Amino acid sequence: MKNTLPRLAVHKFSSCDGCQLAFLNAGEALLTLSRRAEIIHFSEAGWENPLAKVDIAFVEGSISTPKDLERIKAVRESANTLVTIGACATAGGLQALRNGVKQFADWVGDVYASPEYIQSLPESRPISAHVKVDLELWGCPVTGKQVLDALGDLLNGITPVNSSEPVCSECKRSGHVCVLVSKKEPCMGPVTRTGCGALCPAFGRACYGCFGPAEQANTASLAKQFEHMGLSAKDISRRFLFITSATQPFSDTGHGYLEQEDV
Repeated sequence: MKNTLPRLAVHKFSSCDGCQLAFLNAGEALLTLSRRAEIIHFSEAGWENPLAKVDIAFVEGSISTPKDLERIKAVRESANTLVTIGACATAGGLQALRNGVKQFADWVGDVYASPEYIQSLPESRPISAHVKVDLELWGCPVTGKQVLDALGDLLNGITPVNSSEPVCSECKRSGHVCVLVSKKEPCMGPVTRTGCGALCPAFGRACYGCFGPAEQANTASLAKQFEHMGLSAKDISRRFLFITSATQPFSDTGHGYLEQEDV
């Protein structure tokens, strides 16, 4: 009898592999998944068939090299639905910090002894900058629950709900003391989308924005608050130009303060 299970693929681009571990760390849930879908390609887990036609392709990592750019187009062509997972795939990741470097070639030469062997694009961009993306799952890394919930919805023909409310809402629901108010910590929670369960504030630490901008994020207002707290323009820019620096409005706010520092 012909196998009619939906076909899945998990692809890696420029990244640390952390978001792929959301699958592997799922444990028994990953075994249960095999009853509902067939994993065709997932190098981290041992399945190799990168150009196979699939129903759903999950993609980790940013587009940082010419080969990445060529390959993501092939992945998009092979998949009915393309889902990006994690900050690198959705917002360029830490690699996107190089996007503000004006003389990229000189910078590469300063870092590497043989820069002629470095094949990199001048900028690191999210997947959506190059091909159509059907669903973005934010985080650094994403959680297993995020991935499995979204996959379950897709397999059931349901459009996944992707929360864009701020971390502050999660803190209030969980009863966490506000570190911005009580400890004067430069917390990014007011402008960062939830999804992590307010993990850092739960331990008395400031959110650093790894889940990207929340809906209608007022980054200019939060940056002004950081100013009143005594942060320098460089420190403020670093808060916004971090893991999700290639996405708006973090990019505009961060580069705006970076320019103030350069004046």
